[in-house]
Amino acid sequence: MVKFRKEKKQSEIKTIGNMSLPAKVLASSIVFIMSFGMLGATGQIVVHDIIPTFFGVKNSTEMQISTQDTEDKATMPLESGPVSERGDLFSELTAEAVTPEKNPFYENEQFVWSLRWTHIHLFGIGMIFIFMGGISLLLDAGATFRAWLIVLPFVGMLIDIAALWLKGFVSPAFFWLHLPGGGLFGLVFGYVSLRALWEMWFKPRPKES
Repeated sequence: MVKFRKEKKQSEIKTIGNMSLPAKVLASSIVFIMSFGMLGATGQIVVHDIIPTFFGVKNSTEMQISTQDTEDKATMPLESGPVSERGDLFSELTAEAVTPEKNPFYENEQFVWSLRWTHIHLFGIGMIFIFMGGISLLLDAGATFRAWLIVLPFVGMLIDIAALWLKGFVSPAFFWLHLPGGGLFGLVFGYVSLRALWEMWFKPRPKES
């Protein structure tokens, strides 16, 4: 009898599919809210970065030829980030950033902007995957697989942050690292969201004998 109760207790370990209704509603709400946030971020990248970069009427070389445009850019405030018409994601290192300056490096515009964007990115994206990690922890899957679902988004986030600094201080070509970095946490987010919703609301339940 004692052995039977232990086996039954182990088989009733909580997963996201057999949680109580309020817990399912909370997890589903987190998934939906985070999904809308991710869609908004994706829309911003497409409209603000990808379209101007690859489909803009003017390329960066043509813009540099315009003297008036250069003068207008010189008056832009620091809050707008590094001077570029190509968007934050694909912004190139300006001539000012690669030439030696009298001011300390931490007063450099590129450094200040990168540092600001880094901490915003780490806190914002990090909090998303702290919540999603909790949901991944409760999926009905193997421990090793769930561990990978938890850690991979954080790896992707670090790659994305590394791309930000490398493209600013080494070479603009490093902006391509945003693709594997962002793609990694984007794919895991989509998989965990869809699987969690399926396990909570659509997965067939075994009939109790």
